Amino acid sequence: MKKYLLLFIMAVFAMSCSKKVEVKGKITGGSPLDRVEFIEASGVATLPLVNLGLDKNGNFSGSFEAPKDGMYEISYGEKRNIIYLKAGQTLNISGNGATFPMEYVITGDAKKNNEFFVATQKYLGTYAQQANVPDLLKKDEKAFLQGVQKIDSDINKNIEENVKKFNPDKDIVEWKKMDVSSTVLTIMAQYEMMKKMEGGPAFKVTKAFSDYEEKLQVDKDKMLKTSPIYRSYLLNKYNTDFQKFAEPKVAKNPNVTLSELFAEFLRNQKDTPQLKKDYLLSFILAQDIRPGADPKAIERISKIVDEDIKDAGVKKSLKDLHLAIAGVKVGEVAPEASLIKQDGKSYKISEGKGKPNMLVFYTSWNPYIAEATVPILKEVVNFYKSKMNFTFINLDDTKDQFVKTSNALLKGIPGVNVYGEGGLNSDIAKKYGIYGFKLPCFVVIDKDGKIASRSFVNVGEQELVTILDKQTGLSAPKVNPNIQLQQGGMMVDPTQPAQPQPAQPANPQPAPGK
Repeated sequence: MKKYLLLFIMAVFAMSCSKKVEVKGKITGGSPLDRVEFIEASGVATLPLVNLGLDKNGNFSGSFEAPKDGMYEISYGEKRNIIYLKAGQTLNISGNGATFPMEYVITGDAKKNNEFFVATQKYLGTYAQQANVPDLLKKDEKAFLQGVQKIDSDINKNIEENVKKFNPDKDIVEWKKMDVSSTVLTIMAQYEMMKKMEGGPAFKVTKAFSDYEEKLQVDKDKMLKTSPIYRSYLLNKYNTDFQKFAEPKVAKNPNVTLSELFAEFLRNQKDTPQLKKDYLLSFILAQDIRPGADPKAIERISKIVDEDIKDAGVKKSLKDLHLAIAGVKVGEVAPEASLIKQDGKSYKISEGKGKPNMLVFYTSWNPYIAEATVPILKEVVNFYKSKMNFTFINLDDTKDQFVKTSNALLKGIPGVNVYGEGGLNSDIAKKYGIYGFKLPCFVVIDKDGKIASRSFVNVGEQELVTILDKQTGLSAPKVNPNIQLQQGGMMVDPTQPAQPQPAQPANPQPAPGK
């Protein structure tokens, strides 16, 4: 029987009212094809909050709405790291293109908090090698408890030493201590699971064990909202009961998703607080709402979001994720947004009514778009152009770049060339759920102006060709189903929880050129 565990135990010692955060930075030797993105690391659906490009000198700047003070993932060139940000701050950050953001320099009002954070993470990296957790898990319960209490004590002692050294804000110290507690709880959950595997489901930990678990959970709601590691710990506490519940369900319906199983399981947990249900279910939902998932399964899961999730913030995050992965719901009127042509005149998507219309979202920084996407796109347009309109929507950072890009890439291809002001921060990008990881993107609208397809990132995909045939009445030649077009953007899977990694900042000094 296939086992449907909620989540594997996370690796031990994994580094784990809205206002704007202003970002200013410089990456020496950076590439204009690589973008800088910020993602809320503690969120339930880790979608980019902002996507920033570099100028010819490697400078980048912008701002984003920070959902809360806390840990944020910064990514660049398929590398990721974690930094601590507070709403209202200005982040001044710099580094070298070969190592950024694994190595960086921060100056300004975000400096002291991140120096504290980096120091504690470096200590964890060293301490984890000395702690020998695998050996600790083999001990009897009394010796195990003494071991985890020592781990907790040692790390918190280091935290206090770094508080004196860097004088960080109270909030990040509180977060760091909760992060340590969550990590220790995860070790304890792993120990309990191993003992149950050895002694059977009837195995029970002692009161001393349970009391210490309770002691570590100082503020359960806050830990639930801010720590993916704590959510993992709570999920693992359900594993035994959930396994019993899930196995007969899976035997009857092998295609059932983990989200559907867990949603049904939680409905029977009458004593579980709704907030806890929302965050734990969202943790699972975000794993199933992902690129490449079965579109029909994603639609079933979206109903769970509507019916089972009660917290407004959690529900919105999951709906944003659904929009990013699946696109606007088929059958809805295609959203309008502010678009402009090269001559500065405004354009509305509804102007394409009367014929089916394919929207093509793209930017200049999509790697290989000229070599891989445009030649196939040209064939698609030439085949369907008698029965279909094409609207090419550029999402570059500036109108000047739009003009250059559209002239260079799309010259001679029939269709309307327009620009979404603000690029990936534009109204059109937000309404259609367009992010760097899903560019280029293709959406079909029917002749009445309603959405006729989910969003696609591969113009050669057979499902998309079938939809184009249906909308136009034409019959395209069969294409190789294995054709895969190079996608641009940061190529970050938004459904995966951020995995903090220890930064290796240079000696504090002014950013280059300052």
